[in-house]
Amino acid sequence: MTRPAVDLAPLRRRKRQRVLVQLACIAISAFMLLPIVLIALSALSSRAALTEFPKPLLPSEFSTESIAGFVGGAGVVPAFGNSVLAGVYTVVLSLLLGAPAGYAVSRFAFRGRDAYQVLILLVRALPIVVLSVPLATMFLRVGIDDTVFAVTLVHTALALPTTILITASIFVGVPKDVEEAALIFGCTPGQAMRRVVLPMALPGLAASSVFTFVLSWNEVLGATVLTLGHRTLPAQVLSSLADSPNAYRFAGGFVLVLPALLFIAVMRRYLLNMWGTTLR
Repeated sequence: MTRPAVDLAPLRRRKRQRVLVQLACIAISAFMLLPIVLIALSALSSRAALTEFPKPLLPSEFSTESIAGFVGGAGVVPAFGNSVLAGVYTVVLSLLLGAPAGYAVSRFAFRGRDAYQVLILLVRALPIVVLSVPLATMFLRVGIDDTVFAVTLVHTALALPTTILITASIFVGVPKDVEEAALIFGCTPGQAMRRVVLPMALPGLAASSVFTFVLSWNEVLGATVLTLGHRTLPAQVLSSLADSPNAYRFAGGFVLVLPALLFIAVMRRYLLNMWGTTLR
């Protein structure tokens, strides 16, 4: 008695799809990493190597002279500190305001919830160029212009819609039955939130902080308009490297990108998708 033939076509099709997905991921990653690699190689090249023609893929001579000259430039180190402070303050303030709002959107059915979520997206759609001048005028009247606090408020306004939407998806991924069980066993709503929900949502909240920090670190227009003596690093780079040689431009770009990459590398184990599934 002969066995029926096994159709291997679906298995081959799935294997082919996995290979195509992997190739697509590699291609996208290479496309995103290529500019960073080129900036790094240019920043670590000597000035003579930058002017070579034809230019080789790898520089013929490595040097940290351009990076050292940029870091030692006037205002760079204070601007770096201002960027770190603005990024950390923005992360903290965005989570303090956005996490409760995201929890309310995910847990409670209230009138106008859908319209509220659409309004959040509309607020995020406003470009910073529209907000900078009115905010600068308001900050001048209040007396908080040219401060890290003013930059923090602007960056929080930009990051808050994204934080609310991400944290809402995170809290949706936390089973409501677990929270209700905590209430049954005697926890108050605040205790259930603090002892049960937050520990389960912590990886997602950490991942949300990655997006917020990178947004704050890379924002340049608002910081340039609102500050003069307390500029962030992107604003300092924009103002100081306009007429600088190419070597210092590449060095400034590399120094500007490196801290965000390091922050993402540290927080990579908490990266998540919009359904709250962590990637470890």
